[in-house]
Amino acid sequence: DGREFTAKVVGRDPKSDIAVVKVDANDLPTISLADSEKVEVGDVVLAIGDPFGVGQTVTSGIVSAKNRGNMGIEDYEDFIQTDAAINPGNSGGALVDVDGRLIGINTAILSRTGGFQGVGLAVPANMVSHVADSLVKNGKVVRGYLGVGIQSITPALAESFNLKSREGALVTEVVPDGPAAKAGLKEDDVIVALNGQPVVTKDKFFLAVSTISPGTKLNLEVLRDGNKKQLTATAGERPGSRRDAQATETFSQQDDEGVLNGVAVDDLDADARQQLNIPARLKGAIVTQVAPDSASAKAGIRRGDVILEIEKQPVTS
Repeated sequence: DGREFTAKVVGRDPKSDIAVVKVDANDLPTISLADSEKVEVGDVVLAIGDPFGVGQTVTSGIVSAKNRGNMGIEDYEDFIQTDAAINPGNSGGALVDVDGRLIGINTAILSRTGGFQGVGLAVPANMVSHVADSLVKNGKVVRGYLGVGIQSITPALAESFNLKSREGALVTEVVPDGPAAKAGLKEDDVIVALNGQPVVTKDKFFLAVSTISPGTKLNLEVLRDGNKKQLTATAGERPGSRRDAQATETFSQQDDEGVLNGVAVDDLDADARQQLNIPARLKGAIVTQVAPDSASAKAGIRRGDVILEIEKQPVTS
């Protein structure tokens, strides 16, 4: 209705590109959230935004795919893909179903020209809800942690391990003294079920664990040497999650133009190695965030880079 307000940042989650802002106002309309797990490929959707600053715009399309991951856009990816036109200015806008319920937040496009080419991506409403609730409650996102490195089961691995199915997550690394290690999980185990639900892919397993509150019991069904075993682990808190909510807050305060100003880093853990396919022998610090206008960005440093040396001195943490 044309009113303008000053908003307060309640919390940010760079790993999912979601933030919560608070506005003190009356009579503001709200949107209801749909269960994004029930969205089907082919469902008609509308994308709302302000493309190129021309003004509020609505475009229509369908759900082209679900559960898009491994895109290299965010750390936690479970995108809804749509062919509803999304352009610069649509990010942060609503993706709604035909009943006007939120099914996702538009966040990115895949394009070779910089403009829309039929592939738009939205963070699903269920992930938005989990992140927003955690930010409001804690000011940060607290994610569950098992302490394992996992990978998908390829046809070659299925044959090597004599597996009848490629469903599941193969354990490639177990963090010493982590929740998985304490539960008795071992390398080369194949996790086939979590709390009674089948593990279809390693990405879905990774996301499922991240949404579980620390301290929660995890019932794991694993295949070990062809035999099924039942293990019980207690979810921990993902290392680094306490810093994530504040990670971007310091960027605007960096006045010095040193090359690494505007860069947030973290230690390499099993999850980061698994996501980015980083060998265990490599030591360093992983770049988790880069301020867009910083000297670091201009020098070519990007999120996901691993800093191995500074001035020929090895970086180990």
